[in-house]
Amino acid sequence: MGTEKSADNLQQLLDREAIRECMFRYCRGIDRQDEQALHSAYWPDATDRHGPFDGKASDFIDYAMKRLKSSDRSIHHVTNMSIQLAGAQAAVETYWLALQREPDASGTLQEVFMSGRYVDRFEKRGDAWRIAARTVMYDWLRPLGSPEGTERERMGPRLPNGANHPQDPVYALFASIGR
Repeated sequence: MGTEKSADNLQQLLDREAIRECMFRYCRGIDRQDEQALHSAYWPDATDRHGPFDGKASDFIDYAMKRLKSSDRSIHHVTNMSIQLAGAQAAVETYWLALQREPDASGTLQEVFMSGRYVDRFEKRGDAWRIAARTVMYDWLRPLGSPEGTERERMGPRLPNGANHPQDPVYALFASIGR
């Protein structure tokens, strides 16, 4: 009995880690405009209710990729995560923080801070955990206005800066280790 319990506990830890890695992959996909990473976070038949968007996750990815083309910067952080496993399904609540910078209707860059929660139903199919249904809860939104000065003036000589897929340095790192 002890060996079975240990195996079950180990599998639960592996399942939880796979769900966390999926969430991290989703955030990188959004922030780096990496369409492949985004698709790998959802099942092909998944749904997403995400702000003004409500529909198939694959259509959300198309919507996000078009919208993000005008985005100057985006960074998502995921924090508290509650994972309730139930066989091949999991109820997952993940708190998130996001800073985004994109042009307004006049073309002036505007920054916004948002936070909320991803309320997801994950499913395990084969050996993989992915999002099957997502609802994004917005708990906080604060416009920060237009940034002062140029990127160089704001950040100083800190290089390199993040970039979109495939120019961001993380992709060279992944390739260098055979990922």
